Amino acid sequence: MAVSEGLVKELESTQKFFMTTLSIFEPDDAGFAPYPELYTVAGHVAHAADSIDWFIEGAFGGGWDMEFEASIAKAKAVTSLQEAIEWLNRAFVNAKAVVGKASDQILFEMIPDTRIMEGAPRLAVVSGIVDHTAHHRGSLAVYARLIGKQAPMPYS
Repeated sequence: MAVSEGLVKELESTQKFFMTTLSIFEPDDAGFAPYPELYTVAGHVAHAADSIDWFIEGAFGGGWDMEFEASIAKAKAVTSLQEAIEWLNRAFVNAKAVVGKASDQILFEMIPDTRIMEGAPRLAVVSGIVDHTAHHRGSLAVYARLIGKQAPMPYS
């Protein structure tokens, strides 16, 4: 199996786990946040989607976009859970396509833009995506509890 195939499978599992956690939420839950300054449910999903795009662009595209406040504002502007989920699915499709078509040589090349993940090979962004997405999946599981719901076991 090529390295890219294993990485794509890791992205597929990550997407499945995230979608399982999201399955508990209804459209009316999109605007919930325990405090006004925090991401809403839709905002968490949008931020996760934007971050997937950010990791892929950082390692395989034009480099790291360091305008974090703009990224936060873009995610917080998403108020529809459906819109956020569609963005998340597009981000995963793109990530799987980019990683899936990359040769082992490309995957093991160092990320050219050294401002983030200095000295790491391009394939390391998959671990970044997995970790960051898990972090927001966990936050969403807490949000579910706060509104009286229980997220299902994501690994079933």
